Amino acid sequence: MRIPMKSTVLAIAAGVALSGPVSAEEVLRAVTAFPAPVEFAKSFLRFVDKVNAMGEGVVRIQYMGGPEVIPPPQQAQAVRRGVVDMQYGPGTYYLGDVPEVDAWVGSTVTAMEARENGGLEAMREVYKEKLGAYLLGHVDTGITFHIYLTEEPKMTADGGVDLTGVKLRSQPIYREFFDSLGATSVSVPVPEVYTALERGVVDGIGWPLVGIQDLSWDKFLKVRIDPPFFQTDLVIILNEEKWEGLSDEAKAILTKAAAEYEQESYDYYQANIVETDKAVRDAGMEVVTLEGAAAQAWLDSAFETAWARLKASGSPQYDALRAAYYNR
Repeated sequence: MRIPMKSTVLAIAAGVALSGPVSAEEVLRAVTAFPAPVEFAKSFLRFVDKVNAMGEGVVRIQYMGGPEVIPPPQQAQAVRRGVVDMQYGPGTYYLGDVPEVDAWVGSTVTAMEARENGGLEAMREVYKEKLGAYLLGHVDTGITFHIYLTEEPKMTADGGVDLTGVKLRSQPIYREFFDSLGATSVSVPVPEVYTALERGVVDGIGWPLVGIQDLSWDKFLKVRIDPPFFQTDLVIILNEEKWEGLSDEAKAILTKAAAEYEQESYDYYQANIVETDKAVRDAGMEVVTLEGAAAQAWLDSAFETAWARLKASGSPQYDALRAAYYNR
């Protein structure tokens, strides 16, 4: 789906015009990469509520919508060009422009730790240089990924899984890992995953435990492979000029809200993971748990694909980011 940028600008302008009288508050127009029913879109709306409560009379986020407003692959450029002021979603959607995003994919630390060890600040410099954006925060961390399948996988003699020829719904962060497992990566937008599973276009997906039931994908997914790997790369960014033009008071409110929400969202999703794990097991999902050397090889293969991809990009930030974000 492609939405002409000119039409998008007009639609957003119309939305602003209809939103009511101009107030003293500084308004930030925001979009998300996820449809409203997805848990991660709900998380961003909790952040919006937090900012709007803290910033009453000073700064307010106006939520414009998700993929129906601007297709996710175009959202970062929409922020760069000032079509919208703020965006929330996976950094890997613009991995080609910002290869350093892989530091989050391969991260083993929380956002709170990265604020303390210089990781976040290093990423802010990258975003300013390569995307013309201000990185407000890395939220919803501590969420890891799994491979889910419609059928039980074949096992190897050494206790691993054989995914040769298995069609997996993929995205850039998974591709090399899935290739290393012999699987076939298939690109399917999130709104079309249900139909792809229903029709057998894919035999499984890569996805966090969080949100797996939101769009009823668990109706088809019968098996989960453990241990989990990677970490979410969900970030909130702003147009750099918009950020610089905000009042000091507005910046302070947004900064405080983002730092607090990094911890709040981490805590929320740790509890959510436990609840969801129980729910899917109770609903009949089988969990294939790799152990010992097989589990170690699984994790090493996953994490090293992210760091190898970042190193191959030639990023001068590779060493600093690996030191800040990876401690396996």
